[in-house]
Amino acid sequence: MTKSESASPHRDAAARPGRVRWLLTCVAGLLAATVVLFLVGFAAFLFCILGPDDRTGRTADGIVVLTGGADRVAEAANLLADQRGRRLLITGVHPETTLVEIGRTVPVAQTVLDCCAELGRSALNTRGNAIEAAQWAHRLGFRSLIVVTSGWHMPRALVEMERAMPDVELLPYPVAGMVRPGPWGVLVSGRMLLLEYVKYLAAYAGIRPLPATTDELTALWPPHSPKSTT
Repeated sequence: MTKSESASPHRDAAARPGRVRWLLTCVAGLLAATVVLFLVGFAAFLFCILGPDDRTGRTADGIVVLTGGADRVAEAANLLADQRGRRLLITGVHPETTLVEIGRTVPVAQTVLDCCAELGRSALNTRGNAIEAAQWAHRLGFRSLIVVTSGWHMPRALVEMERAMPDVELLPYPVAGMVRPGPWGVLVSGRMLLLEYVKYLAAYAGIRPLPATTDELTALWPPHSPKSTT
């Protein structure tokens, strides 16, 4: 064995810590870049939802409101009463909720709702709202919709709705934000906004871990029919 051959294992052993340090440096740099991109994206997200509302006076064929807050439905009902859309879909309604019960919580006449409002009961989440709204819009031949939901929820709602109905023009109409007064309120609101941002990223990436509608839920877990006793 020559001197160069006997020295080779020693050189490899000496170089190994250097390679490990280089690999750890690359991993740390990648993690740091990911964190920076995440924070920059979160800042842009906050700027969009906490900035001035862009609630134009335009009209549309229909109005869609995503349930999740009384203010949303009240604002949508006002838009319907103002004839900003021909019909209103309230999507994500509890199976036992009726139009009469909703009418007691909004500042418009019950006749306005009876005439031109519909309840969608199949949506289980935001993606389900988008599917339900797309089916409704296509059934009625609508080419434009005013979308009513909370300001913090609007980015994710638009991502899902644009994916479900790319042929329909969507006009966002954000309602009251979610920032609460006081230090504790700001902390709670910040946590909820961060969670919403993560959900927005998942929606943008098309990650769909849960069923969106009752039909999808039934397809995954069909109800068991009772066994025959005969």
